[in-house]
Amino acid sequence: MGGSARAIPHTTSRAAVLDVIRAAGTISRVGLVEATGFTGATISTVVRGLIDDGLVREVGRAESTGGKPRVLLRLAQEARYAVGVHIDPVGITYVLTDLTGAVVSRLTRTGVRDEDPAEITARMSRQVDALVEGAGVERGRVVGVGLVTPTGDLRRQPSLRHWAGYPMVEELRSAVDLPVVSGNDATAAALGEYWSGVVGGSSIFAAVYMGTGVGAGVLVNGVPHDGASGNAGEIGHVCLDVDGPLCWCGGRGCVEAIAGPAAVVAAAREDARLARDAGLVREGGRSSVAAEFAAVVRAARRGEPTARSLLDRSARYLAVAVRNLANVMDLDLLVLTGPSLAVAGSIYLPVIREELDRAFFARATHAVEVRLSTSAATAPAIGAATMVLRSQLVPLRPGLRLPANLSEAGAVRR
Repeated sequence: MGGSARAIPHTTSRAAVLDVIRAAGTISRVGLVEATGFTGATISTVVRGLIDDGLVREVGRAESTGGKPRVLLRLAQEARYAVGVHIDPVGITYVLTDLTGAVVSRLTRTGVRDEDPAEITARMSRQVDALVEGAGVERGRVVGVGLVTPTGDLRRQPSLRHWAGYPMVEELRSAVDLPVVSGNDATAAALGEYWSGVVGGSSIFAAVYMGTGVGAGVLVNGVPHDGASGNAGEIGHVCLDVDGPLCWCGGRGCVEAIAGPAAVVAAAREDARLARDAGLVREGGRSSVAAEFAAVVRAARRGEPTARSLLDRSARYLAVAVRNLANVMDLDLLVLTGPSLAVAGSIYLPVIREELDRAFFARATHAVEVRLSTSAATAPAIGAATMVLRSQLVPLRPGLRLPANLSEAGAVRR
């Protein structure tokens, strides 16, 4: 189970019970009492309300162990839907998910870099409408839209600086007439893995994301660790070489600058034979970093030695950054995700596993399980949709943040 209600600060008993049913997949009322610590009367009342609202259904009985067989409960997956939107420098990915986070429909559109933000917002609204209508889903069952970007803030992306000052969330909310929540794509990807139930009993888990950039999202007992600005987990900007190449963030020797997809593609272009064999376009061409990184991966799989060497080097650097994250957070589970790892996961996965088996600080106490996401290519968009489902259906209490200048020492009379 992805974390009991006792460990997660839900705002209501209804939210806690619904979250436990989601995490368990199938569970009885007795199981809910054991998982939440609520009384049987509370569970009966909450479950009755969830069934009346169509969110939960009874799906049969468990095998008898001597007494009366327990009635089993499960989410009614078609009861609610959410839209997830992932904006990346190379385009926009949309998904429509059901209540369990399963993808019902999806589409991908290019064209983000040079267009006017207002025009993109209007087009996004039309495409959200088309996604929902094309799936035959009643609009009233859609609870909202999740919007995620590489840093949670498009203005920080070098190719998207013209978005500065544009109120994307507010404008999209007005255009689609639905609640809109926003966040970081790597954290969203982690939340999507958690919501779908693949995380299991992990208490602290991370999703390492590689698309056009590199990042990570961390969940502690099912709650995203966002940091002060929603950018916790930015391992792409961990320094691995103080004298290394300049990164767009202002630092030197960052993981992204040394080992990210753009760095791999740039190194591949420097080898004329590899660039020709992989079909890489010249600098300034229209092909995206993601497409050219995939071309390098295909060349490596065909046996091109330089392509394989570049990817192995990238994987080793990423593995060191992942080990640092695992050491700092004492992770027990790591999921590799994102479009670039969707195409290159078979190369990166064993290298990262070997690094953690060899040098993870707490390896004598516990291992770090490493997996490749089953939805790596669209993980941020799926996670964006689950952000909406969580915020609307299983909201958590915000953490206590003490105000500045709390001390009243100056008021003490001497």
